[in-house]
Formats: sequence, structure tokens, C-alpha cells
Amino acid sequence: MIPTVTFHGAAGTVTGSCTLIRHDGGTLLIDCGLFQGPKTVKELNYRDFPFDVREPAALVLTHAHIDHSGLVPKLCRQGFKGRIHCTSGTRDLLTFMLPDSGFIQESEVMHLNHRNRQRGRAEVQPIYTRKDAEACLEQLEAADYGIWVEVMRGVRIRFWDAGHLLGSASVEVRVAGDGGEQTLLFSGDLGPGDKPFHGLPEGPAGVDWVFCESTYGGTVRPPVDNDERRRQLGEEVQAALKTGGVLLIPVFAVERTQELLYDLDRLIDDGALPRTDIFLDSPLAVNVTEVFRQHLPTINHAAVANPFDRPYFHPITAVEGSKRLNRLGGGAIIMAASGMCDAGRIRHHLKNHLWQRNATVLFVGYQAPGTLGRILVEGASHVRIHGEEIEVHARIRTLDSYSGHADQAALLAWLAARGPIRGGVALMHGETAPRQALADVLATTMTASGLSVPIHQPQLDDTIVLRPGHAERVAPAKPRLATVPEEDWHNLYARTVLDLSERLRQGDDAQRLTLLRQMAALLKAPAPPQTPEAAGH
Repeated sequence: MIPTVTFHGAAGTVTGSCTLIRHDGGTLLIDCGLFQGPKTVKELNYRDFPFDVREPAALVLTHAHIDHSGLVPKLCRQGFKGRIHCTSGTRDLLTFMLPDSGFIQESEVMHLNHRNRQRGRAEVQPIYTRKDAEACLEQLEAADYGIWVEVMRGVRIRFWDAGHLLGSASVEVRVAGDGGEQTLLFSGDLGPGDKPFHGLPEGPAGVDWVFCESTYGGTVRPPVDNDERRRQLGEEVQAALKTGGVLLIPVFAVERTQELLYDLDRLIDDGALPRTDIFLDSPLAVNVTEVFRQHLPTINHAAVANPFDRPYFHPITAVEGSKRLNRLGGGAIIMAASGMCDAGRIRHHLKNHLWQRNATVLFVGYQAPGTLGRILVEGASHVRIHGEEIEVHARIRTLDSYSGHADQAALLAWLAARGPIRGGVALMHGETAPRQALADVLATTMTASGLSVPIHQPQLDDTIVLRPGHAERVAPAKPRLATVPEEDWHNLYARTVLDLSERLRQGDDAQRLTLLRQMAALLKAPAPPQTPEAAGH
């Protein structure tokens, strides 16, 4: 059998990573992540998997981020019985992250069903529960970097440090098939190098096929080392504290939180920042920080004091403790999840501080389309949180130097080091524009080097047949989404409601009446014909 690779996620988008490899010995699954972003995309989490969950003999996880691991409990609950292979760092993180994700699913559905009952709508079930998540942990099996592991008949894997997250890995897959054994390399998410806990991402040279992420494929950042990154953070924190308000940092509970704590401690130790109360308001981030504490002997720089054990660091787990933070007058830092502001306690803090002119919100990571974080970064003057309209007067700042992803230059360097690549490259885990930008410059680079190979940009549910020396794309008969939207009608509806509200506030009574009559007339007009996408074709 000629091996095939099917992309059931992270194809035309950066979330929902899920890739099936079919070969002579059966089927292997690489990652099983949660879709994030617009509601149209997130709705995929509630559907059945587009494959028989009993088909894969094993699952390999590149790392613990929820967009790569977040549907594992659902997969196991529906019948997957195989081993889940990962690094020890990934295993330790998932011990907390997956049960927390299950708790979030249950909590969100509980609130949604309350509203549905009020509106006379049908109730829904959570994607999975905390109990489901705890049960799937029994199937985890950890392996060290650099060790070959036979995960099923005809398939060996080896983990390489991807430099993205504690335990993150690129996965080298040796798979048997027609024409002999082929080497497939899945990058996972690649780090930029020179981070507090990581060096440059690694990987083997001389492979047949590379499946590479492209999250920042269109971005070239100025070189930033650890010292420069801390300096930039120090400037942002100093400016925020000078306003006399609270500094809110929406954080990703895993790694970004711990990097920030590490660098804030260094800045305070060096006298670049005053001793400032830092509140970490996230039960998951607090638990994950303990995992990092346990791994400090292998990730900490020499002679650096424990960054997670300082008198001004206040971990908050209880809800009452989180509510008490609302009484802070200023001069403090609140770090709260989630990093894209699409769930978690950060939404309560934003609701409490966005309207305050002396408050600052500092974003330090990627904001997916359709998330509240992306809406704020793009300059919204009003947002809706928990059904309430909030004016945005706080300073909105971004600091891209803490990104956990390689930029275009780093991606090209990593790909160059994997050569010679004999079969081709597939770019995944990227929005349309960044992925195309990386494909264009990669093609130019390879042509100049005289080692040109095909570059594929698979769409959701596409299959690539890995014939010796070339690949053949097979489109799905009925894709789950015709296109992966960066904005859907839910986002446009929310923005339109906010814009209408703003126009009504600005006008006098006569102008308001005229505007509302115009809107009413539009709503009475015949509906436009349904598009094929809207009709579900």
C-alpha cells in the first residue's frame, strides 16, 4: 500500500491539528486538537470525527497545547483504545490540562443550556467531561527525545526537541509501504529559539516528506534575544504602572505564563522594575507552574533563582480570590487565562477594567480570528462580554517577542536544515495569507539552491498520496467546511450590533428613529438567495 496522509485539522487554519497516516500496517494518528476561533470553526468540535475512531492503532502527540491535544478525551470516550505516545513533559502537562479542558466544556455548556432553556431551545451536551479527560490519561505513554519507539506494526517514531513548549516535539516517522520505507517529519509547533527555557528547534536531516507549521509564515521579526525580550517587557510594564492602573496580561497557561514570571523576576532582581504584586489568576496556570518547578533542573539557566517562589507572586485558584482582585486600585499585574480571551477568568477582569482609562491590556501571544483578543488588538472601541457592552478606553498593547512560534526566517532555516528533502513539503497550521507567503519564499529559496521539491497547501480533509518521489492530492468528496472562515456571521453580527449601538448613542432622537426605520425596512425585504456554503453543500 502507498502511504497516505489526511489532514483533518490545522489545514487552512492554525487549530484543530489532526493528521491520519494510513499504511500497510494500519493507521497512525498525529495529534488530536481542539478547533478554536470563529464559532463556525469551533462547531466542528461537536461533530463526529471524520474517521472511525477505532481505526488508528496509536496516537502520537507533538505537544500539550489544546489545539493539538484537546479532543483526545472525546476520541477515547468514543472508542479509541490505543496507546498515546508523547514526551514526559507533555504527559506531565496533560495531567492537568485535559481535566481542566473537560471542566471548561462542562461549565460552558451549563451556562449555554441555562440560556437555551430561557429561550425555549434544545439543550446541548459538552464535547467531553472532566471524567472523560481523567480516564484518557491512562493511555499516555512517555518516551525520551532521540529514542526510536515502535508504535505499531510497520511504524517507528522518534521525538526531536521542537523548542516551542515544555515537552514539545517534532515527530520523525519511519513508515513501511510500497517502494520501501519512507521518512515523514511532522514539525509540530516550532519555537523561535533563544527563549527562557529553550534553544533552537531540532530535527533530522535527509527526509522524504516534511509537514511543517506556517503560523507566522508571513512574518519576519527583528532578531530578539533573551536580554532584549526582557528589556521590551520592562518598558511595557513601566509604562503601564505609571498610569496608576492595573496591568492585565491575558496569558496562555502553559509556558507563556512561566516565561513571563521568569522574566519579571529577572527584571525585579536587576532593579529594572520596582517590586510589584503579580497575581496569577488561573487554577490551570498555577498547576502548570508546579510542573515547570519540577522540571527546573533541566530547563533553568545556571545560577538563576527559582522564578516561581517569590513573596510578591500570588497564585490564585479559588473563585473568591479572583473576585477580590476586582478591588485592586492599581499598581499591580494580573495575569489570567485564556490567552485569546475567549474563555476563563480574563474575561471577568476585562469586563472590570477595559472601560478604565488608566488600565492597560498587554497581549503577548497569537490571537486567532474571531476571538475577543483579536477583536481588541484590531482596535475595537466597544466589545460584548457576557452579553454586556463594554467601552474600550484601556491602553491595548502587544508584545510579539514572546511568541512561541518561529517566524518566516526561522521556519526557512529549520526547513533548510532538514535537507535534502526528497519528496516534498506540506505546509499546515497556518491561515491562508501567512501560509501562502511562506510557500512563495520557500519556492524561491529552493529554486536558488537547485533542490526544488513540490510544496503542498492542503485544505481541511484533503489527502496526499505519498508516491515515491511525488505526491498526489485527493480532495474529499464532501468537506466538512467548504472554506475555513477567518470571520463568520457570528463575528459580523456581534460587530454590527456594537456599531448600531454606537450610532444610536451619537445621534439625536430624530436621527435614531430614521436609522431604526431604515434597518426595519431592510429586515422586511426578501432574503437573498442561499449560497451553496450556507446550504451546507
